[in-house]
Amino acid sequence: MEKKNLAASAVLLSAAVIIIGVGVGSVYVSPLQVLKIFAGKLFGTSVDGIPASYESIIMEIRFPRVVLAFLTGAALSACGTTVQSVLRNPLASPFTLGVSSGASLGAGLVIASEAYFLGIYTLPAAGLVFGVASMFLMIIFSSGIDRTLQGSTIVLTGMVLSLFVNGVVTLMANVQDDKYKQIMKWQTGSFSGKKWDSVLILAVVFIVCAGYMLIRSRELDLLTFGDEQAGGAGLNTKAAKASLLAAVSVLSGTAVAFTGVIGFVDLIAPHIARKIFGAKHKLLLPMSAVIGGIFMVLCDLAARTVSAPNEIPVGAVTALLGAPFFAWVFFSRRKK
Repeated sequence: MEKKNLAASAVLLSAAVIIIGVGVGSVYVSPLQVLKIFAGKLFGTSVDGIPASYESIIMEIRFPRVVLAFLTGAALSACGTTVQSVLRNPLASPFTLGVSSGASLGAGLVIASEAYFLGIYTLPAAGLVFGVASMFLMIIFSSGIDRTLQGSTIVLTGMVLSLFVNGVVTLMANVQDDKYKQIMKWQTGSFSGKKWDSVLILAVVFIVCAGYMLIRSRELDLLTFGDEQAGGAGLNTKAAKASLLAAVSVLSGTAVAFTGVIGFVDLIAPHIARKIFGAKHKLLLPMSAVIGGIFMVLCDLAARTVSAPNEIPVGAVTALLGAPFFAWVFFSRRKK
């Protein structure tokens, strides 16, 4: 019962954070005004006493940005939870497995070549394709080294691949002097200028992929005990790992494709969720998503208000918070 109350509290907190995130900016809109604008749009009620410009700012600029930030944090956190359980490694995440670096390479190639063959969707499409491809390439290499796909093998392979691809992207950015700023900006992540079409696409992919992970929550529970115990319970561990990692690559690749590279949320949120809600994935997965969404909205809020009117890359904010957290997890694990 206590965990259910905590889960309900987390959901209410996420709603409050979204309302605050929508209202705070260069033009402050109070939470009550935000709710009136939402009610006006939803039920067709009047919004007397609120300037018409507020409604435009909220519904066309801030609300899609905040929702996309929440969905991105939720998607990456659900992926982080799944990866850590599949690989039995608390430091594993889509970021460390090379999905983000692969997406960076795809985006960098598009920016450098100016081959925008799909218009505004070219950059997200390239990021998604290369992000997913990097994950599958990592799995192929890992299976060649270790047919049982042990977690440590996958993590090390992913980190090596990630470092190599990041080196290629950095070299490409330096060679393309006129495109350097644009490539590097994409690598640090941003929700600026995002519209409802991006939100819709990510929402659909999130529902499908996160739903698939939740359906297989019992298998995730078994995998946390190790391959031998999971196999003894009748689970085909190699097939389960491959399918779950495929879902992770599609979801995380889609999230990164729309926003650029944002790290560490997929590490922080799952650890916090496990401390509060335990290890059962039926509750852990959705709560990791909620906590990750809250964290990302707050980070984006800090990114656009701390040095206003200038905007800090949201990836820099998550890195400043996430790097010490990563070190704490690593060294506390070493002590144990």
